[in-house]
Amino acid sequence: MADAAWGRLLAGQQDRRAFLKRSAAAVGVAATGLGAGRALAAGEVTVGVVYVGPKDDFGWNQSHAVAIEALRRTPNVRVVEEERVPESVDVVKTMQSMIEIDGANLIFGTSFGYFNPFMIDLAKAYPNVQFRHPTTLWSADKHPKNLGGYFASLDQAHYASGVAAGLSSASGRIGFVAAKPISIVLRSINEFTLGVRKSNPNATVQVVFSGDWSLPVREAEITNSLIDSGCDLIACHVDSPKVIVQTAEGRGVKTCGHNASQASLAPKGFVTGAELKYETIYKGFAELLSKGQPLPNTLVGGFDKDMVRLTPFGAGAPDAARKAADAAVADLKAGKPIYVGPIRDNKGAEIVAAGSSLDNYAPELDQKAFLVEGVKGSLS
Repeated sequence: MADAAWGRLLAGQQDRRAFLKRSAAAVGVAATGLGAGRALAAGEVTVGVVYVGPKDDFGWNQSHAVAIEALRRTPNVRVVEEERVPESVDVVKTMQSMIEIDGANLIFGTSFGYFNPFMIDLAKAYPNVQFRHPTTLWSADKHPKNLGGYFASLDQAHYASGVAAGLSSASGRIGFVAAKPISIVLRSINEFTLGVRKSNPNATVQVVFSGDWSLPVREAEITNSLIDSGCDLIACHVDSPKVIVQTAEGRGVKTCGHNASQASLAPKGFVTGAELKYETIYKGFAELLSKGQPLPNTLVGGFDKDMVRLTPFGAGAPDAARKAADAAVADLKAGKPIYVGPIRDNKGAEIVAAGSSLDNYAPELDQKAFLVEGVKGSLS
């Protein structure tokens, strides 16, 4: 969210470029020519990466940091990073410093709140720098052409993880700790459940919403409650599953991860997890820029574009679960649909008719809020 000072600047219709120059001066940057930055050699790419939290959070931030570490090993690519940068005017100062001092010509702002207004205004001020954000918020008729987004369909990896979970749970009672009942989270829950019931048709998934992206105490409470109710495997969609995985491991219960690898946190009970593979995106963008080729303004993909993956199987995954999950991944790489009818929601309404299916990127999956049959819980 923008702070009060930024809001007053916008309300007063003051010149944004002048503001950026002033913010540069505040952090000791010589803003002698917006959009200029440090001169780069031909083919050289300097990538600036900004994180809202710590890079080692075993979750959202770490998923980007792991990819950036791989990017560092790419020839002719230099990386500058800053972690724990709030979704405020601070991100303007950080990104501008990366451009003006470090010569960054490609900026990844990895938190949702960085996009509007901060990255939009920076892209206008620096037309020779490429800015990319991990969402599909960019619009051709509203936003600068040097700004864009990318989105990895992690729900596909949750489906394959669910296939493994269905064969890893002895009771068929699985718990799911979720942040908020919004489309991106609901797709993870639904596709995980469809995977669970593909391999174990009688299994159920009990979902409980915590109410926010990072509430470690609440997440631990929900995890314990699900275990107390009889769940012997816990999955999740929160920013960092660290507390959830550690809590379940401490009680001898299996887990499936989210965003990054949590395998090291659960040496006895980890099954697998849905991981974001940003390495593919970041290396691809850097390579295009080094060749002087345009970057896509929007990029969406899952297993078919090598943008998601399963965490390597842990001790909690039996052989049957591993084989079934690998087969599910192969199907998804080949473009086979997850939503194959008949599918109903958990109130009995038809979602996909018998004999029909939905493409894995079907927009209607994001336009209607529902929980599939097999999920125990509600959206409220």
